[in-house]
Amino acid sequence: MPKTIPKPIEVDSPRHRGRPRAFNEKTEQNTIKSLDRALGVLSELAQIETATLSELASTLDESPATLYRVLTTFALHGIVEMDEANQTWHIGPEAYQIGSTFLRRTSLIDVSRPIMRRLMEETGETANLGIEKDGAVLFVSQVETNAPIRAFFAPGTLSAMHASGIGKALLAHLDEKRLKRFAALGLEVFTTHTLATPESLAADMITTRARGYALDDQEKNLGMRCIAAPIHNAHGEVIAGVSVSGPTTRVSTDQIETLATSVMRAAQDISFALGAARS
Repeated sequence: MPKTIPKPIEVDSPRHRGRPRAFNEKTEQNTIKSLDRALGVLSELAQIETATLSELASTLDESPATLYRVLTTFALHGIVEMDEANQTWHIGPEAYQIGSTFLRRTSLIDVSRPIMRRLMEETGETANLGIEKDGAVLFVSQVETNAPIRAFFAPGTLSAMHASGIGKALLAHLDEKRLKRFAALGLEVFTTHTLATPESLAADMITTRARGYALDDQEKNLGMRCIAAPIHNAHGEVIAGVSVSGPTTRVSTDQIETLATSVMRAAQDISFALGAARS
């Protein structure tokens, strides 16, 4: 009786995982026309920044009814917003969040990690990376020290701007009017060291700008200090902050200047890697 030869088992190569075999075929059967059209609307709105429904319909040569359905669908997800007073449409906050996720993945976090690791090894303290989000500091990366007592801010943690080293490093680069508007929203008191009045915060911002680094001196948690410096992008804009944080027994007053020098050097190196000019 002849032997039956089993058919070979087809195994997808790693490049096919997460996508169909026809992934690279740019044919109509592999695209969703309505989604393609909707993304075209989003792209056009991003370029012109703001437009009424009729203006956008004229630019894209689409019917206002069709565009309205597209825009309201995007609005449900926060990707676009409508200004009720002016009846104009513009890009919404969720579109920024999606884009900033890409930027952080491909640029800020990737560039910062090795420099943060060096900072942690050089200072012996936990290194943190944070950005501003909705008036608070959002920690996006951390390199922990091996010391038994250490600060911990898991990626995704939010912290008050005025009681955070990174937050104060970012606030120091706001103009006077924007800083006043921020302070007018209210400054929560966390410890007896918290700068809880507009006047005390404004004075600290002047000091921060002059020396080049921010100091959270037990302002959020008693017994903990944080030293931070701002990170600039290729346009010279402050987009993030890097810091070291630890207990006051190690981050003592006589160590602040030495640690601050390391933090500022790390911030400059990250900024340079992002395309900023050397200062």
